[in-house]
Amino acid sequence: MKPLIPVTIAEGDGIGPEIMGAVLKIFKAAQAPLDYHFVEIGEKVYLRGFPGGIEPKTWESIRKSKGFLKAPITTPQGGGFKSLNVTIRTSLGLYANVRPCVSYYPFVETKHPKMDVVIIRENEEDLYTGIEYRQSAEAYHALKIITRPGCERIVRYAFEYAKANQRKKVTCFTKDNILKLTDGLFHKVFDEIAVEYPDIQNEHWIVDIGAAKLADTPEVFDVIVMPNLYGDILSDVAAQIAGSVGLAGSANIGEHGAMFEAIHGSAPRRAGQNLANPSGLLLAGVLMLVHIGLPEIAATIHNAWLKTLEGGIHTYDIYKPNTSKAKVGTAEFANAVIERLGQLPSTLKAVHYATPRTHAKSGEHQRQPRPKKELLGADVFIDFSGTGEELAKRIGEKAAPLKLSMISNRGVKVWPEKMPETSCVDSWRCRFLSSTKGKNVSQQELIDLLNALNALGLDFTHIEHLYTFDGKPGYSLSADEQ
Repeated sequence: MKPLIPVTIAEGDGIGPEIMGAVLKIFKAAQAPLDYHFVEIGEKVYLRGFPGGIEPKTWESIRKSKGFLKAPITTPQGGGFKSLNVTIRTSLGLYANVRPCVSYYPFVETKHPKMDVVIIRENEEDLYTGIEYRQSAEAYHALKIITRPGCERIVRYAFEYAKANQRKKVTCFTKDNILKLTDGLFHKVFDEIAVEYPDIQNEHWIVDIGAAKLADTPEVFDVIVMPNLYGDILSDVAAQIAGSVGLAGSANIGEHGAMFEAIHGSAPRRAGQNLANPSGLLLAGVLMLVHIGLPEIAATIHNAWLKTLEGGIHTYDIYKPNTSKAKVGTAEFANAVIERLGQLPSTLKAVHYATPRTHAKSGEHQRQPRPKKELLGADVFIDFSGTGEELAKRIGEKAAPLKLSMISNRGVKVWPEKMPETSCVDSWRCRFLSSTKGKNVSQQELIDLLNALNALGLDFTHIEHLYTFDGKPGYSLSADEQ
């Protein structure tokens, strides 16, 4: 008898316990050799005083397991509570979020019967770091963080996933026509890594038109890789246009662990009514079974689920009188899947998991030679209730040996030569460069600059150093600086 494989189970909140019960009942019927370790996370843990929604002892259970299957959780209303999903993903280094979005036409209503897209989302960086600041009465800032190691890991993972799963194309979505440094890096790394996979097609889309194409003609895409925020939004869109967000499972993969979950929420209004569709969590469980080395059992369960859809046995969320034969509850749907274990679908394409689909390795980051880094000045954000002209006049020559070269407001240059129509708020970005063109600036000169601004009674809220790297600006340029 093979040893049982340890997995951690979190039943979650709202509909979580019901749909998890249904999934584990199917696992048992399929004779999945699993050793369950149950943990409590979510709302009750938040309310016991743990702002991340997870207790320290739970981490050890997750670390010792081969996989972590998590039902949806509820985050209490009000401030001070961190996203549990983000906490788990970043703390355990689960850098790759994998979301298959497949249509099940004609048994689940969709306008896109041929859709079969996998969205691979970077999971640790971007605006999801949640680093935000209030700078003034009117202005709030958020930091978008993109790193070369983060880009390399997720892009390589996407190509390795495509290779392992006989996918033909990988598409990259970014907004690098605007975000030239951050999204520009993601696109650049994608192009660099794509050449290592000559047998896989590659392409890049600007995310807005790419999203429009995804919503209109998803069958032209295969695997799509993108930064965190775009991936979060568009994977939900893709799941919904495939048929229902309630049918989508999700894998979060790292080098040392993996978490699997449905992409929908805890739906507390539906809790305890035997209504919820367990399919999203079940398909997440299928991804887990493949990941931990049980591809045959994963395929058996997945095909039984497909056969159940074909049979018109549907929960309320996908029930349609013209295509469905029976509207069933959570428990009854699970029983229907169990009755069909060992059967293959007749119309829908049967699945075969010969190799782990979510276990592709990303490879190690190769550090680049360090570029020549030179300091040319600084952007200093100042909370000021007057005009840009008044701020420039107040600073005058007091910043010497640095010189005020530009003031912008929400990214628009407003000094010198402000357009009369430009609307301004009370947070001003003041660019200071050496008064001698091309001369490097020292850290001490920046300290002296801040002292000078402080002596003027100016409230500086944020500073960004202006570096060049091998002579190329590491900061955004205004039109007259380019």
